[in-house]
Amino acid sequence: MTPIVATGTDTGVGKTVVAAALAAALGAHYWKPVQAGLDEATDSETVARLAGLNPERVLPEAYRLRTPASPHLAAELDGVAIEVDRLDPPSVDGPLVIEGAGGLLVPLTRDVLTIDLFARWGFPAVLVARTALGGINHALLSLEALKARRIPIAGVAFVGDDNPDTIATIAAFSGAKVLGRLPRLDPLTPETLKAAFAAGFDIRPLR
Repeated sequence: MTPIVATGTDTGVGKTVVAAALAAALGAHYWKPVQAGLDEATDSETVARLAGLNPERVLPEAYRLRTPASPHLAAELDGVAIEVDRLDPPSVDGPLVIEGAGGLLVPLTRDVLTIDLFARWGFPAVLVARTALGGINHALLSLEALKARRIPIAGVAFVGDDNPDTIATIAAFSGAKVLGRLPRLDPLTPETLKAAFAAGFDIRPLR
């Protein structure tokens, strides 16, 4: 199975939670190439907990940066030089879910954007988008950016309250497949995530 890239319209959109749900549903390995911010639980730790993955299925990050900032700035503040050639995906036996840092146009270095790395790989992307106000604009801009770099779009995963018009409008203007919607979960546990994902998503197109 071709690796899948989980990306988002913005930081904090719910990308890590969706990546965890995808990894669990697909029985996949998970990889976060660059982690910026180590004071709280890392995305890899969150995914391992929510997806219930065995430790060997959570691959080590290529870069772990202390500062919670855009990777290019976090690396500079930490005295680290990010080498893009070190960000080639590892080979695994089976599916692989790769989670990018922040949104598509977040800089990895002063010369390379996150989306440039995705274009280099050429793997299909799942865009995580909000259903809240502003979600249409953010999602359509992100989908246009993916198309401009000829990155395959596996579909859109929505997060938030049910807003059928927002979802339908994004699908109509972009032509992207709607994979499903994940409501805000309280509490957010492996059990509630698994149940909500099973009820709200169709991942057959990803297989």
